[in-house]
Amino acid sequence: MNEDKNKELVKRIAGLVKEKKRLTDQVLELSKLNDKLTDEYENLKEGIKEFSKESAKSLKFKMATVLFVDITGFEDISKQGNPNTLIDELDTIFIHFDAISEKYNIEKIKTIGDSYMCAGGVPVKNNTNPLDVVLAALEIQQCMNDMQTKCEKEGKSFWQFRIGIHTGPVTATTMGTKKVSYSLKGDTVNIASRFQSASEIGKINISVMTYELIKEYFTCDYHGILPVKYKDDHEMFYVRRIKKAYSVERKGKVPNDIFNVKYKLRQFADIQEIFLDKLEKELPSFLYYHNAKHTIDVITQVELIGWGEGVTDKELLILKTAALFHDMGQIQGAKNHEEKSCEYAEKLLTKFNYTKQEIELINNIIMATQLPPTPKTLLQKIICDSDLDYLGRSDFIPVSDTLFKELKEQNIITSLNEWNKLQVKFLSGHAYFTNTAKNLREVNKQDQIDRISDLIH
Repeated sequence: MNEDKNKELVKRIAGLVKEKKRLTDQVLELSKLNDKLTDEYENLKEGIKEFSKESAKSLKFKMATVLFVDITGFEDISKQGNPNTLIDELDTIFIHFDAISEKYNIEKIKTIGDSYMCAGGVPVKNNTNPLDVVLAALEIQQCMNDMQTKCEKEGKSFWQFRIGIHTGPVTATTMGTKKVSYSLKGDTVNIASRFQSASEIGKINISVMTYELIKEYFTCDYHGILPVKYKDDHEMFYVRRIKKAYSVERKGKVPNDIFNVKYKLRQFADIQEIFLDKLEKELPSFLYYHNAKHTIDVITQVELIGWGEGVTDKELLILKTAALFHDMGQIQGAKNHEEKSCEYAEKLLTKFNYTKQEIELINNIIMATQLPPTPKTLLQKIICDSDLDYLGRSDFIPVSDTLFKELKEQNIITSLNEWNKLQVKFLSGHAYFTNTAKNLREVNKQDQIDRISDLIH
């Protein structure tokens, strides 16, 4: 009798397993159908816009970081109050998310029902977007947790949430003229959505691509593997906090000064690209020496000499920024170009969150490059040595030739013999200020003096 019952029970379990598989397959099919309908809907919207007066164009970004937040728990909360009130509460939550996105220079893409999507690195590309998005995610997490704590004290239920993040290439379609909005497409978007779905309630689930770009600064826990059909499987990680060494408080949500300096050093690559491009386009064509190539040279040398002199990361950031801007004033003319360079720095660096004190320090370093140089601080000595580093290098002749060509075209120097005399006089009176530059360049500089002296008639 018991054997018959066991057989019957096994049959029922087998039936339930088959039914579960059938339902799972059905869910997958419905998910595919939903994705297909979503794509068709997006394509339909794009088709409609082609006939509208608003222009639309596609932009490709090699590295963007996409964040999805899914708000859940509507049914449970709706039992406690008016659905219209709940929608207002959801709108309030999204307003908070908008403010956080703006704070971290992240572009809000869209809200779909109770889901929120934004992306870093769009529409302006940058190297910091993985850090920006993870910082924003931590602040969103804290915002939601604070709201939940408040509701619990009042005996109310509150929204639950999941966050998913992935970094990769995207295609952005711009829409509108007066108010431009962006629509993102590509595997990166779909995978970020999958990471949100695979996350646990209240957690930030990131891909291995994002993890590799932020792991130096954030404490993360391995979460498992996310299988992606027709694609490589993706490792998942939960972001717990900013590492203690880079955080100002125990919860690890707020970065400290060390973090901010490291962040700005990474951001410097973006700033450098922007302003070197400005120099290339706007400097007068006769500046064969004081051009973007010279600026790159000085940036490289302040880093080299700075390391030799043992400067801190923050001092190195200040030095590299001063080097980038030290000849910016040449756009307006050579006379008093250092003062004009300081004006550019003061005007433009505030957009990249440089403090007033940092900009003042940068300007003092720039002013120290005026000839004859009279630097007072170590950082001023480093930039002065970097600015004239070529005097003791093997490429002195070709570099000095570009300066001669530049001065001759402005009728400041008329003959090569006159130029050689001037060079000998300048080299003989010049001395490097830092021990690093003295050790690297002083001997070669004396060789240059002897070589040029032999050329003077």
